[in-house]
Amino acid sequence: MEAARPVSAPLPRATAGPTPLFGAYGIVKRFGSFTANDGVDLEIRAGEIHALLGENGAGKSTLMKILYGLLEPSEGVVTHRGDIVQLPNPEAARRLGIGMVFQHFSLCENLTVEENIALVMPPELSGRALADRIAKLGIDYGLHLEPDRPVWSLSAGERQRIEIVRCLLQDPKLVILDEPTSVLTPGEAEALFSVLERLAREGRALLYISHRLDEVRRLCVRATILRAGRVVGACNPREETARSLAAMMVGSAVHEVSARAVRAIGAERLRLDHLALPAPGLHATALRDVSLRVSGGEILGIAGIAGNGQAELFAALSGEALAADPACVRLDGKPVGGLGINARRRLGAAFVPEERNGHAAAPLMSLSENALLSRHPTAPLTRAGLLRAGAARDLAQRVIAAFDVRKSGPDPAAGTLSGGNLQKFVVGREILAQPGVLVINQPTWGVDAAAAAHIRQAVVDLAAQGGAIVVISQDLDELFEIAGSIAVLHDGTLSAPVPTAETSREAIGLLMGGSSDAAPALAPAPALAPARTH
Repeated sequence: MEAARPVSAPLPRATAGPTPLFGAYGIVKRFGSFTANDGVDLEIRAGEIHALLGENGAGKSTLMKILYGLLEPSEGVVTHRGDIVQLPNPEAARRLGIGMVFQHFSLCENLTVEENIALVMPPELSGRALADRIAKLGIDYGLHLEPDRPVWSLSAGERQRIEIVRCLLQDPKLVILDEPTSVLTPGEAEALFSVLERLAREGRALLYISHRLDEVRRLCVRATILRAGRVVGACNPREETARSLAAMMVGSAVHEVSARAVRAIGAERLRLDHLALPAPGLHATALRDVSLRVSGGEILGIAGIAGNGQAELFAALSGEALAADPACVRLDGKPVGGLGINARRRLGAAFVPEERNGHAAAPLMSLSENALLSRHPTAPLTRAGLLRAGAARDLAQRVIAAFDVRKSGPDPAAGTLSGGNLQKFVVGREILAQPGVLVINQPTWGVDAAAAAHIRQAVVDLAAQGGAIVVISQDLDELFEIAGSIAVLHDGTLSAPVPTAETSREAIGLLMGGSSDAAPALAPAPALAPARTH
């Protein structure tokens, strides 16, 4: 394997002080006429947790891929302990002591947890020895994994644990973390913070990318802020507020979500009655006696720890999993339990799944083609049975403009967008359809503060226009901000909804953990009263 190569050249320095563990100087990265990084300087010191902040599309992920050997800079250099090095590939970066936890999982679906980890481990660390290391690390750091589980059967939170564990097993000097808590529960995030603080005390450097600014303020002692590919500032996050950090990132104040005037609750639009579905796979979760009601003007939040049936509930609501009794699922009074997703879309429903890359969007298809994917069941058709290409482009452009999707080129492939920008596109595509019912799973996963506020406001506005909304989220702050009531999914069972104003994060957290103190509330209510909305 080709290793990182030292290069004899004068050492550039961005600041005075001790030689940094790793540095990047004058980094420029161009993709055709688009410049993703424009003269970026960054220094990372041993023993510190350093935040890299910026809007979606600011150039953070591009810079990280350069440091990890996935991309070669158009200009500029990377240094290690004062020596300029070239990183021709990720293997070279790992040999140098650089590990990375990706926002978009780089896992092989058909392999097991252990096999995915073994792909980046030396040959001598395999079999029982590797399984023992995985188990020990899980005990030490609270990152439990089942080595024999196939990845396709895991929730997003469990997949994130694989990425973190296989990075830590390489004993890195620098750990790059790209949105590591975006799919973790509060408890899982707290365990991760303890791990990161321990790694910093051991003298390792950590580069932390997150749009959760309260996390940044807690963990990080330095921050570098990017905007439009350039460094626009640096600060100590502990001396800032979340709002001041957000303002530095976007260049202006970030507006809070404002609740529209409370409208009268409309007619019931979505209903589940005692829905039971078997687990779709060996390690999936069965749904047990799930009931809910959502009327026009309501936002119902569904909280829960990853792997407790969120994906299965979404599939049941969207029509990707069919019910034996069609009457178990109703849209505007019509039984749809036996209808697929296209038929439900034609009845005025829209759906945003958790996994944007591959489930919500086809990464190799253009944005206009992706706009067509969910709209074609309800869009005007030509004689040939296809939506006009121009109409698809117009639709994509409306989404791009309304949700400020940052992109390169007029109609790029979805996979070329940053994670947050692809999320904005997918959510915008569904909301602009003005659905009567919207089911959205992890709506602001991996988006910056301004974009998250925009998405949440769009959801609130859709409810104010009479839409019935179900928001499945592991972000309790998000649910308490926009949902009128919250129910908890635990082990495939949905609790009765509780008005947001009458509960607390602690009470919801007990339900999420399956606490015996909260067990009575986990029994489905025989008749669910309408929830309130903002």
